[in-house]
Amino acid sequence: MEREDIIKKKDLIKNLVYDESYIPMTRKEMANFLQVPKGERKGFNKVIDSLFKDGTIETDINGKLYKKDGYVIIGKFMASKSEFGFVRIEGEDEDVFIPKNCKLNAMDGDIVQIIITSAPPYGKREGKVVNIKERSREYVVGTIKRTAKKCVCIPDNEKIGKDIFIEFDNSMGAVTGTKVVVKILNLQDEKATRFEGDVVEILGHIDDPGVDILSVIRDFGIPDEFPEDVTEELKRVPDSVPEEYKSQDGDFPRVDFRDLLTVTIDGEDAKDLDDAISLERDGENYILGVHIADVSEYVKERSPLDKEALKRGTSVYLADRVIPMIPHKLSNGICSLNQGEDRLTLSCMMTIDSKGEILEHSIVEGIINVDRRMSYNAVSEVIENKRGAAYFVEMEPERLCPERDEEFVTFFELMYELKDILYRNRHKKGSVDFDFPEAKIILDESGKCIDIKEYTRNDANRVIEEFMLAANKTVAEDYFWQELPFVYRTHDYPDYEKCIELRTLVQAYGYDLKLKNDTVHPKEIQKLIKKIKGSPEESFISMMALRSMKRAVYSTSCDGHFGLAFKYYCHFTSPIRRYPDLQIHRIIKENIHGKLSGKRISHYEKMLPEEVIELSRLERRADDCEREVEAIKKAQYMAQFVGETFDGVISGVTNWGIYVTLPNTCEGMVRLADLYDDYYIYLEDKHMVMGEEFGKMYTLGMPVKVTISNVNEFNHTIDMKFPIDMNDYSGI
Repeated sequence: MEREDIIKKKDLIKNLVYDESYIPMTRKEMANFLQVPKGERKGFNKVIDSLFKDGTIETDINGKLYKKDGYVIIGKFMASKSEFGFVRIEGEDEDVFIPKNCKLNAMDGDIVQIIITSAPPYGKREGKVVNIKERSREYVVGTIKRTAKKCVCIPDNEKIGKDIFIEFDNSMGAVTGTKVVVKILNLQDEKATRFEGDVVEILGHIDDPGVDILSVIRDFGIPDEFPEDVTEELKRVPDSVPEEYKSQDGDFPRVDFRDLLTVTIDGEDAKDLDDAISLERDGENYILGVHIADVSEYVKERSPLDKEALKRGTSVYLADRVIPMIPHKLSNGICSLNQGEDRLTLSCMMTIDSKGEILEHSIVEGIINVDRRMSYNAVSEVIENKRGAAYFVEMEPERLCPERDEEFVTFFELMYELKDILYRNRHKKGSVDFDFPEAKIILDESGKCIDIKEYTRNDANRVIEEFMLAANKTVAEDYFWQELPFVYRTHDYPDYEKCIELRTLVQAYGYDLKLKNDTVHPKEIQKLIKKIKGSPEESFISMMALRSMKRAVYSTSCDGHFGLAFKYYCHFTSPIRRYPDLQIHRIIKENIHGKLSGKRISHYEKMLPEEVIELSRLERRADDCEREVEAIKKAQYMAQFVGETFDGVISGVTNWGIYVTLPNTCEGMVRLADLYDDYYIYLEDKHMVMGEEFGKMYTLGMPVKVTISNVNEFNHTIDMKFPIDMNDYSGI
């Protein structure tokens, strides 16, 4: 082939692969497409080889040719239960659809390389996985199914999509119905048609108490036991505050708050008490003290305790257990602000005026001794139900100072007074509060769900919320202006497209949502929430408003919190259960002691950006695990009601079914395929389905009656049907 001809062929191939409409093809496919005669194929292949050497083109594992750094896109694979999937690409709003036969053996969460195979002007892009760069998991939790000829593990996570085949000798004797952890052996073989693995842990039989939740813990990879080096370090942790911490003789003595009237207010079952409150009047102003457990005094940076806490990121609160971020000796012991015990704190003392503005503040190392351990319900009984000091006689544990009962009543009344002031000030500036019902799962001794109640929040909950918000905001603003490395809690503005969708939805119900500068101000969301209060559509419009927002994350940049309408915000108040708070405490304490030198500042500037990304991921993992356990227990509970009919509200509408939420917060689905009175069409823009012939509509927020038709406890799904009403069939 002549040099001039080679150059022409190079330009021809390069122009082809660089064309936006190009869909990757093999050498043979390209030669056929370009109508290269068979006698010139050898020369054609040499041209392709030279383009490889030039770095102009690359090939995937199937031999498809594409532009270097052009068509291969990296993203996270998200599997569906129907075997197809999507790839989410960072910085892009629209996912890429991956058909069933185009995903290799990618599992949910894998980081993959894809090529775009179809990009129609209207409709979703389609792609093909060409390489799996990073596996999301090496271990799978599932149930053994054993026959005389084979042993397989059926994964609990349906999105894995494949059973795992296990050699009998590598099954640890597991029998059918045994819950196990399996290590997948052939993950590196991207083209493998089946997974093979070894059983590495037996969790118990599927019906054994607690095995269901343990399986979820293992599936999410949450560590629930502390390693030996942590256990060894715990032996050096004191059971009580050493005397040297109480001395005022050092260079940086702690502020002694033990004479202040101080209480903790938490749930009845809480054992890790990391915040206490003191409050006094000073003329027209209030002196609010938010005293937070000084965990960093016992968990030193880079110690085994610290490394394990960072690995966990957060405590995980499940139906039958808590998986703590730090061991119980700390979380329930020396770090917990227990009644009647001296405890070390990092305290934020704020002077607040009658309008709720914080006039001045100080952040100091302190020592406190809590006078009373209160619950939200106990405070509510005293103040909201007006039972006063008499209620303390009935309280447990035994009262330490009964002669001060009336003083405590006055103290709580002052708390409610300041709570209302802070709340009004916050809402005046646009802060948004969503008040969704939460479920309280009641289990018996064997771990079986025997009841589900709606968890009711009272004003005592709101007291603590307002005081913690005030402290978090104050600390964040202080350190922002000091221009020191810090960990902020940020919540970005919603995307414009999401705002448009929300406005279109609420306008269909007679409401409006004002948009400005391609976004919405939180005050407009707040106004909308107030307008829909008490209406039939309140629940679903609130949910759609929440879904329109982005997720709050940890960041080294102080970008504000949209939902709270705060310019400055961080997490300072829960270092027992959240690692970001613990890290913040370290920075604050180093600053108090004058140790934030240039070297230490560089250390934090280098380390924090990666750390906040990982902490945001660990927070999502904990949230997902908690939701999964709740779904399991709800399905278990509803299994006893198959055949019974309940009132509910439509909480979701899709092209495959109608989701209905019951008053006890359990959600199930009525499949469109089970609606026999008509053929129903999904109208996405109106969030409804409508019968094609008779025009019957099912819309978000509509109250309905449903019958529980089936409960799949393995997949924790609840199937529902609408009871047959013969009036619906009139005229058919």
